[in-house]
Amino acid sequence: MDDFHLPAATRVGRVALRVNSLDDVLPFYRDVLGLDVRRDGTTARLLAGDDALLVLSEDDDAPARSPDEAGLFHLAIRVPDRAALADALGRARAADESLTGASDHLVSEALYFRDPENNGVEVYRDRPRSAWPWTDDGVAMATRPLDLDDLAAAGDGEALPPATDLGHVHLEVTDLSRAEAFYADALGLNVRARYGDEATFLAAGDYHHHVGLNTWNDRRAPASRSRGLAWFELVVPDGETLSTVRRRLDDRGHDVDSTDGAADPDGIRVRFVVE
Repeated sequence: MDDFHLPAATRVGRVALRVNSLDDVLPFYRDVLGLDVRRDGTTARLLAGDDALLVLSEDDDAPARSPDEAGLFHLAIRVPDRAALADALGRARAADESLTGASDHLVSEALYFRDPENNGVEVYRDRPRSAWPWTDDGVAMATRPLDLDDLAAAGDGEALPPATDLGHVHLEVTDLSRAEAFYADALGLNVRARYGDEATFLAAGDYHHHVGLNTWNDRRAPASRSRGLAWFELVVPDGETLSTVRRRLDDRGHDVDSTDGAADPDGIRVRFVVE
């Protein structure tokens, strides 16, 4: 019986986006999200403290992602406390940036945006794990309205904390069972929740999710070199885990490159790095 699971210390690393215009998108990530921008020609790194969270590469020939194409549902920037989430809301209001959603998920509170090239972006803070609701099947999540006035009152006007990181990525896939087989059976993430036959949340350890998968928008085509998600990283705690992941993928017929990682069944690139 295969009982391999990624260590609980596994986390999401950087997320890379392919964009048409850095000039168009960087103000959103700098002024609304509060990330520090380090630009070098057609590439920009977006940092919280000393750590790059996002890598944006400019390709003015990249076509728009088609309505059929698998790829990013949203990337999720996790702030360490409620005051930091409130400050994100304050920056958005000051910049006259519209939210696409605001939700209380029981385990977290979240704000949702679209960047200028239509990439989904979540900014959220986790509640303490001791406050998470649990069922026999694991952690329980819901989508309830978030009281924005109450949240705004928690702000302290501070800059984005350096402890900010990437909490999870949420992907749109063409076949949920096939995608789940890759992320759970091959990579060793734990299934944390299933929402019928339309969505699955997976994580290392007992986190609510590091990777979300859904078929809500009925995507039918694999990812391509269009605008949007280019790759994302899973950071593992040691070389032994990295070797195990590579071997498992190879055994299951997935080509693994030492630099560019592996493609999931929809062509979404997952890179693997050691902490």
